[in-house]
Amino acid sequence: MFTKGRFTLCRPSCPCPPGFTLLQVVPELDTGGAEQSALDVARAVVAAGGRAIVASRGGRMVSRLEADGGEFAPLDAASKNPLTILANAWKLAALIRREKVSLVHARSRAPAFSALWAARGTGVPFVATYHGVYKAKSGLKRWYNAVMTRGDLVIANSDYTRDHVLAEHRIAPARVVTIPRGVDLDRFDPSKVAPERVELLRAAWGVPADDGKVAFLLAGRLTRIKGQLTIVEAARRLAAEGRTDFTILFAGDDQGRTEYRRELHAAIAAGGLQDTVKIVGHCDDMPAACLLSDVALLPTTVPESFGRAAVEPQAMGRPVIVSAHGGTVETVVDGVTGWLVPPGDAHAWADALRAAIDAGPDARAEMGRVAMDRACRLYRVDAMTAATLAAYEQVLEGRA
Repeated sequence: MFTKGRFTLCRPSCPCPPGFTLLQVVPELDTGGAEQSALDVARAVVAAGGRAIVASRGGRMVSRLEADGGEFAPLDAASKNPLTILANAWKLAALIRREKVSLVHARSRAPAFSALWAARGTGVPFVATYHGVYKAKSGLKRWYNAVMTRGDLVIANSDYTRDHVLAEHRIAPARVVTIPRGVDLDRFDPSKVAPERVELLRAAWGVPADDGKVAFLLAGRLTRIKGQLTIVEAARRLAAEGRTDFTILFAGDDQGRTEYRRELHAAIAAGGLQDTVKIVGHCDDMPAACLLSDVALLPTTVPESFGRAAVEPQAMGRPVIVSAHGGTVETVVDGVTGWLVPPGDAHAWADALRAAIDAGPDARAEMGRVAMDRACRLYRVDAMTAATLAAYEQVLEGRA
């Protein structure tokens, strides 16, 4: 049932309908929130007795999908070429018929066109998740974005996202439901991370355990909107004060954005921060990375629709410093579980970094304890997947 735009479960979980097969369509399975959610839901469907297929270009997450019992269908789903999108619609329609797919769930706009056309052509329900807040400066772009709203149900990953969908597309509120993203608390559990995992990262990243420095972690791909340059400038300001009591780690790859990576290196060198700010590359063990750090950062320059990188560290008992916009305003309590800072304001970010350092280990640990309790209550992955399966059930019943 719906309650104020959110799914309220009548029971904690339920088996899938007999013969239920889910097809999710996502551009790639490399890294990111949409991809992780696809894997989480696939695992839940398999656990509930159904089949879960993910059509995608592929990537490093395919092995995890298959290890959880999901099935991978190769598809050039990341392409925005109209001919490829049309060809993908035919391929998906054939897949739907062949595998007797019960419901199609799209998680990105370009593949949503193919998935929507295939679903309509085969008569199966279509659901889409709004994973980001897509801005439209023209009627054409608004039409392009609206493909996510043309199915049976729209899932928003935060109230912020739901409000945007309703304002932007003027669709019936009953067709848009908030299902907050979830954190896998079996994976993001401090008690389940062996010390050896943390030490492996320390050795790989060159971060001693006893150097007395506060370690800040910014996990996310190297792209301008993630705000790494804001943090470099904030670090430069602290260094100019003579502070050497902190380390900043950028964990993420550039995904082909080599020019931005060079710009980051140049900014770090210009500030004399080579020993303070480290670009450590992609990390497969984020729970260990959270424990290695003292505080997590999410300085996005554009609003995050949800901001998993703000919730996962809190689940690991780490306070966070985040940009005060978008979904992170819902997931972080200012002064209690972390700090909310104006986006792009290097002076304000320097103040926040200084406050986190000067708070001391005891105050940071207490914030981390409160953050972990709140994250575990509100953002469990099993609650997210149960609500998603309940949404599927309602869509199927509505079609019946």
